[in-house]
Amino acid sequence: MSRASDHAYKTIRTMILQGELSPGTQIREEQLAETCGVSRTPVRDALRRLESQAFIRRSESQRSFVADWSIDDVADAFELRAMLEGRAARRAASRVTDEAMQRLRTCNRRIFEAVSANPADVAGFLEGNREFHAILLELAGSRRLSSLLNALVEQPVVWQTAHHYGRDALLRSHGEHEEILAAFARHDGAWAQAVMEAHIRRAFHAYADAHQGLTTIDMAVGG
Repeated sequence: MSRASDHAYKTIRTMILQGELSPGTQIREEQLAETCGVSRTPVRDALRRLESQAFIRRSESQRSFVADWSIDDVADAFELRAMLEGRAARRAASRVTDEAMQRLRTCNRRIFEAVSANPADVAGFLEGNREFHAILLELAGSRRLSSLLNALVEQPVVWQTAHHYGRDALLRSHGEHEEILAAFARHDGAWAQAVMEAHIRRAFHAYADAHQGLTTIDMAVGG
């Protein structure tokens, strides 16, 4: 991928994650090309990449829109992620090194600092959480798992709704990471897998609760 296409991809992806391009918005290639400072060809390359990652959907008329996931779509994604990342945690537990443990502990300390800030630093939490799970996937040493999980780990609808999580939900996530580290320290793959699967399922219910709250607010405003 060219440098211009990569720049367009990162710019458009950030606009989606930060809500500048909201779910259901039609994509205007010419406008995005101007925003990104590139021609329309790199924008098309970027949109194809974003479509493959479920950030963008294409209609039957070949028009592109920012993806708008239903709660059922999100439930399916979390269920698949729990299965796959649970397997990754089991593999990682048998491969973890002292150096990797130190990286994971340092990362989880940063997560705790972000959550403990007043107000909570949700962007810092999300970045730390992404790094923690990326290190774990690296330790699993499976290209197939990495390929499958990369499409599930960070979806824009989850990223946006995480800003509505309460501090208790964020602290629970940090605590579950600590339990995964305890399982890793004992190279107990079954324990690591069980905690990871529960961690992902709990994250889904936190998302679903926040989604319901947002839906209720939207309906009240719309009414």
